Amino acid sequence: MAASPTAGVPLCDIQAQYRELQPEFEAALARVLESGQVILGPEVAALEDEVARYCGVAYGVACGSGTDALSLALHALEIGPGDEVILPTFTFFATAGAVCRTGAQPVFVDIDPVTYNLDPFQVESKITPRTRAVMPVHLFGQCADMESLWNIAERHDLTIIEDAAQSLGAEYQGKRAGSLGGMACLSFYPTKNLGGFGDGGMVVTGDPGWAARMTCLRVHGMEPKYHHKYLGWNGRLDAMQAALLRVKLPHLDGRLAARQAAARRYDGLIEEHHLGHFLRRPVVRAQRRHTFNQYVVRVADRERDALVQWLKAERIGCEIYYPVPLHLQECLAHLGHRMGDFPASEEACGCVLALPMFPELTVEQQSRVIGSCAAFLRQRNRKAA
Repeated sequence: MAASPTAGVPLCDIQAQYRELQPEFEAALARVLESGQVILGPEVAALEDEVARYCGVAYGVACGSGTDALSLALHALEIGPGDEVILPTFTFFATAGAVCRTGAQPVFVDIDPVTYNLDPFQVESKITPRTRAVMPVHLFGQCADMESLWNIAERHDLTIIEDAAQSLGAEYQGKRAGSLGGMACLSFYPTKNLGGFGDGGMVVTGDPGWAARMTCLRVHGMEPKYHHKYLGWNGRLDAMQAALLRVKLPHLDGRLAARQAAARRYDGLIEEHHLGHFLRRPVVRAQRRHTFNQYVVRVADRERDALVQWLKAERIGCEIYYPVPLHLQECLAHLGHRMGDFPASEEACGCVLALPMFPELTVEQQSRVIGSCAAFLRQRNRKAA
């Protein structure tokens, strides 16, 4: 199939904000280089304070990636062999991988098929005397059903660790992601709501003891210098990334508003092209602020993979988040799960599709995306006739 001669549409364009803020980025980098403090230091400390305040908590511990953030949070609770952590099976691998690397066991729960977030009504049946924490993932930019989880955690004396990698700025009942559990793990991967120019992450918390422990863990458990209190690792954030993120943070709410506006345009275009039966739009639950880190549709009639090939031929970016649930991943086969154990997650893996989404996405680009989906459906219907 020949690609369209018109311009393509990227899944995510991280260069657009760079061009907009280039002078500020260059000034921030010059400030770091002139200071000579390129690892941790005042830039990182300032970012920690600013992001923590944005989330509505007291402490932030910056680190090398969102994966490091998950590991720091688990180690702060001293979770290890013999412990269990409950989490959804429909999420990025890092959530379960961090649990496994502590020596603890991930205990999977199925999802709400409408929001793709962990189904809280399945959590309580998974709790055992070995359960230490619940890790809801605020997937695609919408918070999980936290009120139900708060009640469960209180009844069973469990800590909630938010995996908020995709949801900085999201809200639940007026409270921001990052303040909805004991700790929250953020990612500054370039495509995230607040993305850097490389890897980066942070844990935010209101607990000073956990914050102090994580601050020590990220520098090989060292306190004071060359005296190792814990078995930590190198999980630091460098000052250049912190400085660049500090430039972007004041623009975050405006960029989230642009994402929400783009999502509304997608909704309208899908309706305009009469595609609602074919592309099921994202559902935003009541009392939520959805930040649309991704705009994920549900493709009907087992046509997702064919649509992906069509869009790629049209030079339109798209991605499948996620094609294989965690319980069926090869490296987790020892947990003994089989196809059919978590049907809502398995079904989602077969039909979800993320369309291009970034704050600078234009009306013309979105029209091209949805127009191409409509053309795919017309061709399919002609062949079926």
